[in-house]
Amino acid sequence: MNLWAKIKLVGALVLMVALVAAGFYCGRKWARGSEIRRNLDAPAVVKEIRKLSELVSVKYTIQKVIGLEEDKVPFGSEKIILLVQATVLGGVDLATLTTQEVSCANGRVTVRLPAPQVLHVFVNDKESRVWDRTKTWWTPWVPYNPELEHKARQAALEAMQAAALDMGILSNAQFNAETTIREFLQAAGAGVVNFSKN
Repeated sequence: MNLWAKIKLVGALVLMVALVAAGFYCGRKWARGSEIRRNLDAPAVVKEIRKLSELVSVKYTIQKVIGLEEDKVPFGSEKIILLVQATVLGGVDLATLTTQEVSCANGRVTVRLPAPQVLHVFVNDKESRVWDRTKTWWTPWVPYNPELEHKARQAALEAMQAAALDMGILSNAQFNAETTIREFLQAAGAGVVNFSKN
């Protein structure tokens, strides 16, 4: 095969590859432009969103040392120190969403979500334990209070929730909830999904 024939062959191959690439590009562009958008209305959107129910959008795992001291009668004290690990779940309660919080027009959906909140706090019993428990040595007749550990666990739950709030769990819950609902509604046929502030 002479040089001129090789050049013609290479030119034909390049032209064929360019035509295939152009066809592929145009086909994708056409398919994107012809995506089917459903005409959504507020009641339908609310019904779909409510299916998500209590949307947990963020989970924090927090460890803390919690100490509690109880004075005894007539004198002395009892102390307990717990090492506690808890899971804090944040999200939005979508069961309260109404049609007044949703508007739909031309494939665009605007949603005003309920305020994010701490939904649940769970103590992980396998990772939590009594680190130390003492009472004043000079009152040996005073019995240990069996309720003191329960009180310390309740204090731990409150401390875990406060720590999660300080760490920004609500802003993370809001962002993640918006991302999840946007993807959910776009999969259901919405074009643009926006969120208005409370």
